[in-house]
Amino acid sequence: MSASDVPALINHAVANIGEVLLGKEQTVRQALCCLLTSGHLLLEDLPGMGKTTLAHALADVLGLSYARVQFTSDLLPSDILGVSIFSRDTEAFQFRPGPIFNQLLLADEINRATPRTQSALLEAMAERQVSIDGESRPLPEPFFVIATQNPVNQSGTYSLPESQLDRFLMRLSLGYPNSEAERELLQRGSLPIKSIVKQCITSQQLLQMRASIDKTALSESLLGYIQRLIAFTREASEFAVGLSPRGALALVGAAKTWAQMEGRDYVAPDDVQAVLGPVIGHRLIPSADYAGDGEALVALLRSQVDVIPG
Repeated sequence: MSASDVPALINHAVANIGEVLLGKEQTVRQALCCLLTSGHLLLEDLPGMGKTTLAHALADVLGLSYARVQFTSDLLPSDILGVSIFSRDTEAFQFRPGPIFNQLLLADEINRATPRTQSALLEAMAERQVSIDGESRPLPEPFFVIATQNPVNQSGTYSLPESQLDRFLMRLSLGYPNSEAERELLQRGSLPIKSIVKQCITSQQLLQMRASIDKTALSESLLGYIQRLIAFTREASEFAVGLSPRGALALVGAAKTWAQMEGRDYVAPDDVQAVLGPVIGHRLIPSADYAGDGEALVALLRSQVDVIPG
């Protein structure tokens, strides 16, 4: 598959999801970029904004097996990973896999579960396998986690630790719909996802796109720009902690995918700008003396680091 073939597939998928999630084309594109880069996605927003709808629609449009787990304060790690049960017939323990053994797992309201349960996802997200009863069990390929979380100032929530936030390639927010999209939604009501969203990208096409993404060219000048962005986060006083090598690799991978989605086999500065906020915004920690948040730090990066060094 060449880079010129990718935009048509992506446009078809975005339009299909747009039938059930109105007015969020850019966010849908960013979410597809995240999954095509083999990353995990964190959706952070108020309840009722369409986070679950987006996750379910992405599974359907990519033709992936799908499971949803509602995270609550009493959820246990075994509820996600699975459990071994003794069988009297075989006189042996038999493993019953949990919902994590699906290609796309929706961890709904992940920050309502305890840190112990949240940490159960860490190995799965990083290693794409889980260890149960001393045995490592591989997860299906492809394997994606889409987690939703409510703002941490809401009651009954636990903040995700930085180590778990770093496992998510992107963090996105849907926000309120625009006036036109909301009017259409109010007129027609919500539509059943299964009857509207159809598979637009086959497993073979997904593998071909991934192979094409790996071959996307990254020029020396653009690599220098990315390194200057990384260096600024590590040197400027506004940042408590600089961007890690994992975060830097995530930025490069997402920029390559975005370039392919735009029909190019090379990365342009606009590709880096398109994914910069979603990829690094949740990884940046402001210093104690800086009043801004992650979004403000991303804006600072954009304004202070030039594509071509002065």
